[in-house]
Amino acid sequence: MINEIFLNLLKQQNIDLLLNEPMSKHTTFHIGGNADCFCELKDSRSLKNIILICKEYSVPYFIIGLGSNLLVSDNGIRGLVIKLSGEFNSITLLDDNTIRCGAGVSLAGLCVFARKMSLSGLEFAWGIPGSVGGAVYMNAGAYNGEIKNVVTSVRYIDNQGNKKSYPKDELDFSYRHSVFTDTDNIITDVTFKLVPKPQEIIIDRMQELMNRRKAKQPINHPSAGSIFKRPGENIYAAALIEECGLKGFSIGGAEVSTKHSGFIVNDHNATAQDVKKLIKHIQDVVFEQKGIKLCCEVKFVG
Repeated sequence: MINEIFLNLLKQQNIDLLLNEPMSKHTTFHIGGNADCFCELKDSRSLKNIILICKEYSVPYFIIGLGSNLLVSDNGIRGLVIKLSGEFNSITLLDDNTIRCGAGVSLAGLCVFARKMSLSGLEFAWGIPGSVGGAVYMNAGAYNGEIKNVVTSVRYIDNQGNKKSYPKDELDFSYRHSVFTDTDNIITDVTFKLVPKPQEIIIDRMQELMNRRKAKQPINHPSAGSIFKRPGENIYAAALIEECGLKGFSIGGAEVSTKHSGFIVNDHNATAQDVKKLIKHIQDVVFEQKGIKLCCEVKFVG
């Protein structure tokens, strides 16, 4: 139960606060129970104040981007869920090839801005349904590109409300990992260094990759993107799942996509429990038949 004093302090911060907010409205899976509290914060000052209030009253907080790599529990999320907006949605061209981008900006929005500026290096991210903050948090990648290849620095706020930054060589990027993974530090903005290139070449590459996505991925069905990490060099979870005869297999409303076996889709009113059971079944069958353990890329929350 959320403390009434805590709620009053939040309301004094001049923010829009929603109680018992369905998280299914904020995830690409369209799955998840209610968050005790949900708010959008528009500036660093508000973010710092909210963090300190949460700390004082021992209320857990969770930062959500576009909800594209999350499976939220059917029981929801205890505490406060924070979505970044306002100044966190700004994009600035710092010089001829450097962009500073707020963590709340969608990757699609960043890609469009870079394209307009005739800057190349982010084409691989066109079509990844996430925020810039989320992409850095997990070092998002596709089509032989990764966020780590274009980031030069990241600014963040720690759990004491202090503003800090990491240069590129301290970001500890690896496959689906960064220095922020499994911490409560909050990414506020990211600086990218890109390469000038004719706009028509960038447009052609973005269109080529989008066409490949549309042809191979179930982008018209609710999902959380790729469910499993690549288990090894040149070993792909989707191929293993398909070889084990699990393409199209379903539990409840959750189904292994018939278009791409690396995706689980919310076929008809799936619950988080449906998805978890299906993940476990896939892991068991693949391990039994292939001797390979699949690890989740999707983050379980709540």
